[in-house]
Amino acid sequence: MDNLHRKPMSSHGLIHNVTPENADWLYVGFDLHKLSPGQVAKGSTGQREVIIVLVEGRAHLKSSGKDWGVLGDRISVFEKIPPHCLYLPNDSSWEAEASTDCVLAVCSAPGKNKHGPRLVGPDNINLTKRGKGVNTRYINNIAMEDVDICDSLLVTEVFTPAGNWSSYPSHRHDEDDFPRITYLEETYYHRLNPGNGFGFQRVYTDDRSLDIAIPVEDGDVVLVPRGHHPCGAPYGFEMYYLNVMAGPIRKWRFLPAPEVEWILERDK
Repeated sequence: MDNLHRKPMSSHGLIHNVTPENADWLYVGFDLHKLSPGQVAKGSTGQREVIIVLVEGRAHLKSSGKDWGVLGDRISVFEKIPPHCLYLPNDSSWEAEASTDCVLAVCSAPGKNKHGPRLVGPDNINLTKRGKGVNTRYINNIAMEDVDICDSLLVTEVFTPAGNWSSYPSHRHDEDDFPRITYLEETYYHRLNPGNGFGFQRVYTDDRSLDIAIPVEDGDVVLVPRGHHPCGAPYGFEMYYLNVMAGPIRKWRFLPAPEVEWILERDK
């Protein structure tokens, strides 16, 4: 299961390239570009839709003849301010030229051409607290199901304080049985503060046919094809991750791991 843990491929340019083919699944794609000022990343959506997220820095974005201008406000993701993002439907070309050092995420899934291109955020993205105690984390919902801006994609950012847990209590979304549960593949793009830190993510099924604990470092990606997937941030290291989910329907319904159901009942 080493395929679930992706280290950066290089220090600049295309850092990550997750496709349905190399992930051995059907829906989610995730590319990450790290650019210096003046460097350009470009692509074409084909039969997929994309959300381009300005994770850090500023870039001049263009798509299919439209100039979206220079986007991006936060220099460090740990400023926690909402990101600038761009949604593009099928059959779109795009180009991003870095105005500063820049980290650019390209989240993709099958498109249906039901939505047009548009800017997403930062005005309609609000940092929201979730959980309690050492399960407290903070969420920037970029494109979850309550916002009807895309066909398949679900995209969100999570900030986990040092010493806390998130994506917890452990839960899974790996069956296509709506409304009980939905099938959603998922990627986690991890960042740590300070950058020399580490965190952990466990990916496991109820029957333990899949059960791995992954030590994540700054810039790593974890793939979640099935099972539960909690994250832990050790004391001293703040954790960020960008989640991309997609499946047959754009709904997020999950079931908790049996061993943590009592926590959900207690915390209602």
